[in-house]
Amino acid sequence: MSHNNGIPAHPSIFRADQWDSLLAALTDKRDQRIIFTNGCYDILHPGHVDLLARCKAKGDILILGLNSDDSVRSLGKGDNRPVNTFAVRAYVLAHLASIDYVVEFNESTPLELIDAVRPDVLIKGGDWGIDSIVGKDIVESDGGEVLSLPLLHGFSTTSLIEKICSGC
Repeated sequence: MSHNNGIPAHPSIFRADQWDSLLAALTDKRDQRIIFTNGCYDILHPGHVDLLARCKAKGDILILGLNSDDSVRSLGKGDNRPVNTFAVRAYVLAHLASIDYVVEFNESTPLELIDAVRPDVLIKGGDWGIDSIVGKDIVESDGGEVLSLPLLHGFSTTSLIEKICSGC
């Protein structure tokens, strides 16, 4: 079975209109430590893989909130973004050993998704200060932990795109 221009369906990918299915899948997993992180993950690079592996090491189940294509465009990252569609980004990410679920969100921030999931740990990369992490108040009010993990130096999607374009 496939969708989205031949990209196969994957059981751990949930579109924005499927949050109820994700929450149902989590029902019997609430005794495990649930971690949440989010981002665009437009062109996967070692910095992404490193951060996601370190996120997973903080608990049992890693949920990645993935910006929809419209959400990426709303962030002002440039006219050429996202380079890869949600379907492509989600399919690649769902195959990483560190990720248990990939969940689309349409808003500019994952606040509503965080409120629905109620993770035990909320993590962003070190370019985010703890106090600026969206959903911090929700997670902390539930007794959870909010972390900002250092990034692997020298990797960014923007610099990768610039490098590719300079060679054209």
